[in-house]
Amino acid sequence: MSTEPQTGNAAAAGQPVVRLDKVNKHYGPLHVLQDINLEVAKGEVVVVLGPSGSGKSTLCRAINRLETIDDGEIYIDGKKLPEEGKQLANLRADVGMVFQSFNLFAHKSILENVTLGPIKVKGMKKAEADKLAMGLLERVGVANQKDKLPAQLSGGQQQRVAIARALAMRPKVMLFDEPTSALDPEMIQEVLDTMVGLTQEGMTMIVVTHEMGFARKAADRVVFMADGQIVEQAAPNEFFTNPQSERAKDFLGKLITH
Repeated sequence: MSTEPQTGNAAAAGQPVVRLDKVNKHYGPLHVLQDINLEVAKGEVVVVLGPSGSGKSTLCRAINRLETIDDGEIYIDGKKLPEEGKQLANLRADVGMVFQSFNLFAHKSILENVTLGPIKVKGMKKAEADKLAMGLLERVGVANQKDKLPAQLSGGQQQRVAIARALAMRPKVMLFDEPTSALDPEMIQEVLDTMVGLTQEGMTMIVVTHEMGFARKAADRVVFMADGQIVEQAAPNEFFTNPQSERAKDFLGKLITH
């Protein structure tokens, strides 16, 4: 049952903002994504959990076509994700991405890092982009750092700038690929607080993370992956208190004892 969704606004049509249909990906003999089917509704926060090597980050990156897939289809807002070219760039602009490393331009100020996308990709005038960027930097709590270079900020501040930069493109969905894994422990909470704020504003989010507290507090649904497959998915309270699969029980058991 792989009918192609109609194009147009997903929310209006009651379609998921993100849909993966039988997605497969191999690295040589390694089958890292195995027949992945997943739908994410508008405003839904999906947290993807699982052991290292389970395919979580590959899944996240495939949704933005940063990883190619071998077969299957990915739809964003009802439109099939193209493989390359201008159409892909346009659709990618609807998908914000925040990585483990902050990927900020080292030689540009914080403000310039955030305005670059709206000016270059969306053709926004500089004054309008500056106003948008300052509002977003205020929202993530680093507006007072706007003239500094990334290296002059802490890791937590840089990651919040990276979130503001993604939001500046006014995406329909935000992808987070282990956004706190490169941070010192005391900086993790400030980034998680920023992300919780986004969930409260109704942003559609897919978050790959090891932060169980965030999953419990902010997720609408937990998707648990192991060995390239989605093993189970459930509401956070249900997943953490009553996991259905042996693989999930084993995963959670190790978390609790270490």
